[in-house]
Amino acid sequence: MSAVSLTIDSLGAGGDGIARDAEGRPVFIPGALPGETVRALLAGRRGEGSVAVLQEVLAPCAERAAPPCPHFAACGGCAMQHLAAAPYAAWKRARLAEALARAGFPEAPVAETRVTPPGTRRRADLALRRRTDGSVVLGFHEPGGTAVVDLNTCLVLAPALVALFEPLRTLLRSLPAFRREGSAMLNLLDTGPDLLLRLDGTPSTADRATLATFARAQGLPRIAGAPLKGGATETLAQLGPVSIALGGVPVAPPPGAFLQATPQGETAIVEAVLAGLPRKLTGKARIAELHAGLGTLSFPLATRARVAAFEGAAEAVAALDAAARKAGGRVTATRRDLARQPLSVKELEGFAALVLDPPYAGAADQMPALARSGLQRIVYVSCNPAALTRDAKLLQAAGWQVAQATPVDQFLWSTQLEAVVAFERGR
Repeated sequence: MSAVSLTIDSLGAGGDGIARDAEGRPVFIPGALPGETVRALLAGRRGEGSVAVLQEVLAPCAERAAPPCPHFAACGGCAMQHLAAAPYAAWKRARLAEALARAGFPEAPVAETRVTPPGTRRRADLALRRRTDGSVVLGFHEPGGTAVVDLNTCLVLAPALVALFEPLRTLLRSLPAFRREGSAMLNLLDTGPDLLLRLDGTPSTADRATLATFARAQGLPRIAGAPLKGGATETLAQLGPVSIALGGVPVAPPPGAFLQATPQGETAIVEAVLAGLPRKLTGKARIAELHAGLGTLSFPLATRARVAAFEGAAEAVAALDAAARKAGGRVTATRRDLARQPLSVKELEGFAALVLDPPYAGAADQMPALARSGLQRIVYVSCNPAALTRDAKLLQAAGWQVAQATPVDQFLWSTQLEAVVAFERGR
């Protein structure tokens, strides 16, 4: 590797500072910021450019901040703690504007970024490793690698989850069903932390008793388990009901269920979705909702119209359906694999609007029918700017316009970006 001095021109989508070499090719330098002069070691090729390892910041920019977490740089959970709050939020907003511009909407109205505060994330998927001396490593993976960084704190997670780090280490140290590796998925529900352990061993009767004792001591209403390499999930210990309110409606989620990462992020998404609906909805109006999950959007939408909610995961549909029946029946839940069986143009007739919150890969199979449909308003909740660009291109080609767009930063100090974009028929 050779050392070079470079001036950083811009910040890439992955959070890397981007400079140019003598031939004008991009050099990607993690940890560097626009306007800085840095010394870096060229480490290899990346596409048409190269990647370098930051050695020293020779001339820092005014936007550089001192990372608040002692694990920053070693832990792959956060990538942007070295960028001050205001330029960080502006960068996230610019990423959404760029994604929409690439889709053919260069003048899209993009709101300011809704940023989640520290200490509020209610979901964590922690990697577990047993050392040769029997001690347990618990944390997130290193940047771009498989090694696990042993955490004693985390500034993005809710304190109730961080408080479980050391008790979990103690539990796992003496749990025979945990041999060499596993994961601990935590969801902070209204009823307390919900734990799903994926282990490389089979829990015995004694293990289950140990887990029940742990649950009682730590205030966990439920601990579930599943094989590390895939397989059925089962309840290992349950001391009480599990519940979380979505749109004011109590829902009993299955173990490891998908939740919006933070309550504040959920609120921002719900508000943007509701703001993106048609202004005038009659009492008989119907909204189609795709990838409904547990009902995070279903129940708020039901305050505006009747909701036909579609979801592919059987356990999520069952939880949504049970909650909807108790809530008065304005939400109808239907299990449907939308990748294999997207809604047709015919099926979309009669809906006043459609809301979709697809997985990271987007909704490529569904978008052609949406573009050709008679819908007047589509609200797209995105967790992947690249997939949003691809899907929005089909709407742009069919004459749709962006009515409003809101960037939501649920994953503080990460490069991930979520957004709510409301599309309307061109006038």
